[in-house]
Amino acid sequence: MKKTMMTSAAVLFLLPALTFAATEVAKINGKIITLEEFNKKYQTLLPLYQNKTPTKQTVLEDLIKRELGVQEAKKLKLDQDPEVLEEMNTVLYQALLRKQLAKDFEKISITDTDARAWYNKNPELRTSHIFVPLAPGSSKEEEASAMKRMRDIQDKELRSGKSFAEVAQRFSEGVAAPMGGDIDYQSKSQLDPRYYEAALALKSPGKVSGIVRSQFGLHIIKLTAIRPWNEVDPAAIRQEVFNERKQGLFDTYMKGLRARAQVQVKNDLVK
Repeated sequence: MKKTMMTSAAVLFLLPALTFAATEVAKINGKIITLEEFNKKYQTLLPLYQNKTPTKQTVLEDLIKRELGVQEAKKLKLDQDPEVLEEMNTVLYQALLRKQLAKDFEKISITDTDARAWYNKNPELRTSHIFVPLAPGSSKEEEASAMKRMRDIQDKELRSGKSFAEVAQRFSEGVAAPMGGDIDYQSKSQLDPRYYEAALALKSPGKVSGIVRSQFGLHIIKLTAIRPWNEVDPAAIRQEVFNERKQGLFDTYMKGLRARAQVQVKNDLVK
């Protein structure tokens, strides 16, 4: 009888470990999902189900599958795999930017006046160019050869009185050569910074630049038109201004992190 009473007591002692508390909706290998946690995750996940609204039971099953998968991945030590760690670091980096900068990004406000003032300094340009490709990291011999070719085009062809379009059709190596080098209207964000600044510096349509080096190669640029404000989409310009200000906030934040860190760089090794 004493033995029976002891066995019953042991069963009663174990019962709490085998049952759910009032606020627990699931327990996976000891990992508890409370009702509060589930409701928060349910509201977060709901917008991801685009075709139809799932039942709460469906979402709970998805959470259980996810937890089982995470537990299995840890058993297999995937969280120590170099490739997985790299992916995790990418997620952490993105989460940092979202947490630290999202509120600042939300405060950015661009009016039509702001957009127009910015556009007056950074208009869309229509240009033509004569192009000789030159990859980053090219040897000195390759650079010298490309530069000689461009100077010959400049001295022997353009200065002989031939039209820019004719010279571009014959000597440019870019995809725009058949169109006389014309690449149509492009915004500041669409062009290589050096190319855009060189074209903008020409100021007047019809002017031709000297030899310009971009990340893609060598160019001789002709400015053919500047698009006026009344022909652009103000919303698109506001977006460009927003992106520029957003980039500025990001650069400032990263500059602050770098100032507090110890960073050593050997640029010579990556030329």
